[in-house]
Amino acid sequence: MSLVKLMLDCKIIKNKKRGGDLRMTKKKVAALKYDIEKDNAPKVVAAGSGTIGEKIIEIAKENNIPLYSDKQLVEQLIKLELGSTIPPNLYQVVAEILVYIYSLEEEVKK
Repeated sequence: MSLVKLMLDCKIIKNKKRGGDLRMTKKKVAALKYDIEKDNAPKVVAAGSGTIGEKIIEIAKENNIPLYSDKQLVEQLIKLELGSTIPPNLYQVVAEILVYIYSLEEEVKK
């Protein structure tokens, strides 16, 4: 498989209502695409939070794109411009996630 699409998501606490325990969460999401025949590194192809983040996840599920949760990574990825490649300091962690996803896909094929 030469093309990998990956969704990374996390939930964060947005705020706490005064005097109560009600917490609202806001989902942050980043999507990566990597074509080993064309790209030097994975690219950020979608990012957003709240309603936009939920829509990105919905589209990923409809297209059977694997989801992976990593709060720290998402926080870094959503700061990047859409279409930009991930910086070298993220290569290792993203590579480990891609290996994990490849292994899941191989298990499904068996």
